[in-house]
Amino acid sequence: MKWVCLRASVRPAKEAIGRSGYPSVMATPGAQLRFWHLPTVAALHGHALDSHLLLNLWIALGLFALANILLLVGVLAHRRTHRPIHKLTLEYLPLTAFAAVFLFLGLRANSLWATQRYTGAAPDALQVEVTGLQFAWYFRYPGADATFGRTRNELVSAAEGNPVGLDPADPHGADDLIRPQLVLPADREVDLTLRAVDVIHGFAIPEMRLKQNAIPGETQHIHFTPTRPGDYAILCTQVCGLGHYRMQAMLRVVPPARFDEWLHQQELAQRHEAQP
Repeated sequence: MKWVCLRASVRPAKEAIGRSGYPSVMATPGAQLRFWHLPTVAALHGHALDSHLLLNLWIALGLFALANILLLVGVLAHRRTHRPIHKLTLEYLPLTAFAAVFLFLGLRANSLWATQRYTGAAPDALQVEVTGLQFAWYFRYPGADATFGRTRNELVSAAEGNPVGLDPADPHGADDLIRPQLVLPADREVDLTLRAVDVIHGFAIPEMRLKQNAIPGETQHIHFTPTRPGDYAILCTQVCGLGHYRMQAMLRVVPPARFDEWLHQQELAQRHEAQP
């Protein structure tokens, strides 16, 4: 039994960007810095998260301006004689207003979090397993049987073509497809299963508004729907060792028809390589 696996490499991934025909967020970093713009939104849930973040920032700016105005008024008018201010007006009303604002923001944030974390993916969502190990990301597709094969950490060996530790005794793993690049169809929900082999790795795709730690011994799930075809950097946001700086991969979002074609080609190559 033999699995086809390409060794992860940052340089080939970057070189492939120019040949993909899709816009790359890594090619023009200066465009992302103008006026402190957030990264491009390329996922269905991204706009809701961005609007909540901007709402928080505008409220913080308003409170900052109000505090400075009150401070300036107090400095300029400190020698004037004022009528006593009732404690209700001075303390309780502002405190109630602040509490209402923070309660509103907290409930809104909790609703957004619950949509992503407490609500599972749809039954027809595309299943992909993400494995992090020092210092690479590997992505596994379940193959024609739609079932992932069993894995064992003691079998992990990228040099032998088994970077995720597939168990050869499990027949479900015979058609599993392992790649160092994540390819997904646009406008289809994806359910990612995250696992780590050695240490904690931080799986992050800024344009997809995704960030989730992969923890050894645990399985994490995160689901999203990519909406914009293109190439996006996959980062590790946890310092996982001396090679942390080069632990990168690439997400390529393509139209559904092109994804089906790509997957079919990969499965054909898998069967061809498995032949003695």
